[in-house]
Amino acid sequence: MGAPEPAMQAATVAPLDRRLLGEFQRAIPLSPTPFADMAATLGVDEEAVLARLARFQADGIVSRVGPVLAPNRVGASLLAAMAVPAGELEVVAEMISSIPEVNHNYEREHAYNLWFVVTARDGDHLEELLALVEARAGHAVLRLPMLESFHVDLGFELKWT
Repeated sequence: MGAPEPAMQAATVAPLDRRLLGEFQRAIPLSPTPFADMAATLGVDEEAVLARLARFQADGIVSRVGPVLAPNRVGASLLAAMAVPAGELEVVAEMISSIPEVNHNYEREHAYNLWFVVTARDGDHLEELLALVEARAGHAVLRLPMLESFHVDLGFELKWT
């Protein structure tokens, strides 16, 4: 929600971009220099990797670059939902996406039609963020803390035709 349509067409994707998007979506090197390590694997310099990732984000092809941590192992997190009138949905989704601690948001066909995941340094900060969302959006946030965990692979097989 709220992101521009991806501008990348398979026919125009450079081989380097294909490798960068495909090889590192599930595992960015865990080191003091992850982007330099990625660049070495790809045979380019670190600036080329950083420029491409910045372009992917600016073009709406990649929503974020960063780790996915197990919920509530470091800091505090939860799934949240809001009931937002259809005419406000895009604006509220963009506002939520602008908060760095929000991993992603998405629309669902339900009375609670806007869902998002937020992660914060601790429970107090998490609550501050949710209160901020409520104040800015003018709608209550339904807090859905995790009761049971399960793994969903968020990586996608990229097929280039």
